[in-house]
Amino acid sequence: MESLQLSAFWWGTVLVGSFLLPEAESYFPMKIRALCKFCDLEPTSCMGKGTCEVECNKTAICEHDDDVCVTIWRKKDDNVTMETLCHNPAHQLYGLTLQDYKNGQCEMTPISGRNSDFFICSCSGEECNLKVFFPSNVSPEVVAVVLVSLLPLLFMAIVFVASFYCYRVFRQHQAHLRCKKCPPLDCSDARAIMIDDEGSDSSSTLANNINHNTELLPIELDVLVGKGRFAEVYKAKLKQGSSVREEQGFETVAIKIFPYDEYASWKNEKEVFSDADLRHENVLHFLTAEERKVQRQYWLITAYLPLGNLQEYLVHHVISWHDLLVMGSSLSWGVAHLHSDQTTCGRPKVPIAHRDIKSSNVLLKKDLSCCVCDFGLALRLDHSLSVDELANSGQVGTARYMAPEVLESRINLENIESFKQADVYSMALVLWEIISRCSAIGEVKEYEPPFGNMGEHPCVESMKDSVLRDKGRPEIPSSWTNHTGIQTVCASIEECWDHDPEARLTAHCVAERFNDIEYLDKLSECSDTEVKIPEDEK
Repeated sequence: MESLQLSAFWWGTVLVGSFLLPEAESYFPMKIRALCKFCDLEPTSCMGKGTCEVECNKTAICEHDDDVCVTIWRKKDDNVTMETLCHNPAHQLYGLTLQDYKNGQCEMTPISGRNSDFFICSCSGEECNLKVFFPSNVSPEVVAVVLVSLLPLLFMAIVFVASFYCYRVFRQHQAHLRCKKCPPLDCSDARAIMIDDEGSDSSSTLANNINHNTELLPIELDVLVGKGRFAEVYKAKLKQGSSVREEQGFETVAIKIFPYDEYASWKNEKEVFSDADLRHENVLHFLTAEERKVQRQYWLITAYLPLGNLQEYLVHHVISWHDLLVMGSSLSWGVAHLHSDQTTCGRPKVPIAHRDIKSSNVLLKKDLSCCVCDFGLALRLDHSLSVDELANSGQVGTARYMAPEVLESRINLENIESFKQADVYSMALVLWEIISRCSAIGEVKEYEPPFGNMGEHPCVESMKDSVLRDKGRPEIPSSWTNHTGIQTVCASIEECWDHDPEARLTAHCVAERFNDIEYLDKLSECSDTEVKIPEDEK
């Protein structure tokens, strides 16, 4: 009797375990039958498009273990019906073999060759045939309408591309003509200077034939006009000399004077200036360099531009939209020329990274076009330079204008383009300064440098917090973008100061955009001009 009780207890435990323990399934395999919507044939409001829910309120447990859920949609004339049922896929249904019954949802398949529109779907899952999905079916008529609608847009796009291509060809032709007019340079041309005195912006080659290695130029210093970290700049008079007619008198030049302990800065700037291919209308014109042993000084002699630097001008003047175009275009062309590996006439040239672009290192001509100056930190991007030589160039520049990668000392030394990208970031800040003082933005505030909230001379660590940690940039108020031209310039600025150096525009691209803005601006002026009709013709 006791053995029978133990046996019954053992079998009961196994039976309970078959429901509670996964391992028990191996002893007592049991398959749960499908639970499907089951309403046989019923009228439906589903029109056979998109997604429909079957209008069946009956759910049934399928009779056989292998049954799956099926839904059939039919339309004959105006009679539309939906049928839901269980079916074993091993057998045919209405002469059809179910193919998609392993799907988790019921996706309708059209069946042709019948006297009515016929769709069928099958699936596995609890009430999976409740919702059915019809394939998208775009009729040929709709396709034709879409194509016809797109034809005018396609035509306009072709016309626009063709017009732009013609414009670019025209611009290239003009550049080719300008190139033909460029005279070939020889060694003497490298010593020519453009003098911009109070009277004119004329060219001067007064000192070309003077041997500066043995004879110093007759110069009379006038007044101090600027002072930087490494040197002082004086306005001075260059005496013509006995061979020049007396009536020509003196010409005004700028003298940048370095003390003896700043020889390295003077030497670097002299070597950059001495490259004849540096000559460009938007780069400060250079005459010569001298070592003044008596005064224990090193001199650089350049053109004198009486309007001074861009920062000083912006402090005291509000500029017009036209002034902004002149300044922005000339600045970007100057930087583009430094970065270019060829001159405007196509001769090979060593690219130069300025590495200290800021508004106080940009001078203004009388027409308000910009000249880039101060090459004390410039780097000649010679491809022969090794990574170690580039690494020794150090973290240089003015903290306020330093690109994020320069602040972080993570500039990519494997790619010389990285140095140009850092220049472009700095140039974007200068362009922002120019816009901030333009009357076209509406209310113009007092001049403030980029990151003006950082104080007069922010240090590298302070700029790291603002630029790297906070990803801060100077504010571009929404009111600035009310002017179409300034909106375009601001878009370029934002691309130029992108945190990712690779995402920034090139200086040449910015210069081309300014050209396009000037071109569109002129077209707009022409379209806005109204021809007045004389009174007697009305």
